[in-house]
Amino acid sequence: MTDMETLDKILIEMLAQGGSDLHLSVGSVPKIRIDGEIYPLGEKSFDAEQLEAMLKAVTPEARWARFEESNDADLAYEIPGSARFRMNLFRNHNGVASVLRQIPTRIASIDELGLPQALKDVASYSDGLVLVTGPTGSGKSTTLAAIINHINENSQKQIITLEDPVEFTHEDKRSTIIHREVSVHTKSFARGLRGAIRADPDVILIGEMRDMETIRLALNCAAMGMLVFATVHTNNATKTIDRLIDAFPAAEQNQTRIMLADCLRGVVSQLLCQKVDGGREAVHEILLTHSSLPNSIRKGALSNVRNIIDQNAERGMISMDASLIKLLNDGVISKKEAYMKAIDKTRFQLQD
Repeated sequence: MTDMETLDKILIEMLAQGGSDLHLSVGSVPKIRIDGEIYPLGEKSFDAEQLEAMLKAVTPEARWARFEESNDADLAYEIPGSARFRMNLFRNHNGVASVLRQIPTRIASIDELGLPQALKDVASYSDGLVLVTGPTGSGKSTTLAAIINHINENSQKQIITLEDPVEFTHEDKRSTIIHREVSVHTKSFARGLRGAIRADPDVILIGEMRDMETIRLALNCAAMGMLVFATVHTNNATKTIDRLIDAFPAAEQNQTRIMLADCLRGVVSQLLCQKVDGGREAVHEILLTHSSLPNSIRKGALSNVRNIIDQNAERGMISMDASLIKLLNDGVISKKEAYMKAIDKTRFQLQD
């Protein structure tokens, strides 16, 4: 069995057991994540030489060279006819290691995923910045894929995605979609964004806003009349706005507030909760554009954001805690799970 076949066999076994992520490390048995929990897969561990050979066998030569230089690399790997994976290569105290996360080959719709209907309104915006936020593994990419799919099915747009690596691949429907991968089709997110501006886009998806330059360019694109979607690793709307402003030096933060106030159209924060009967359920906080939001951002009065959300439930806005309370009252999640995910934990009781 070749090194590639060995990895494919492990991945296929993970999928058969309902796993979403595969963890590989020198001297350790493979481990898989099922519904948020980590379990061992088999009893065979790999030494440094075996694991490096296996990972190198499925990594393009240029990407492996990048990994050897920086000790970190992301790429996509596909088992034809079975599944596609996002693969992260890194080094730890034992040597080379990797995590592979399954990417669904079929893009589910907003309705199929049970996502809030407000996301269909978000998909219909003509311009501005929309942020989809949450921790790693919370389903941000799946939600964004559903939004882009909705645009693709209902509008005639030019859509450019800029990712590292490309995860979900869309086929043209009513729209035209161009996928670009950082370090394959462009050297960086910032350079890719500059190129995208010249490619006549209506919609741009940025896989991750990692640095100040990328954030600045995203704001510029939104101000120029494009609809920009991007991800940030925050868990609610207020922290998201704070994170973007704090990414800039103090001397530039006021100007950033002004730009963000003018172009922010929405923040969709997402977490995954353990369900009482097994599996996981997505829970959301949704902030949408509102007449009082720009002034709150300009003045740095972000405490107003919570009031805007709470007072506009009829428009589809909802706080994270309100979403958790709904799941708790419906018997979907436990009191402990709601407490652990809550922002204002005083609203939740752990006692029965």
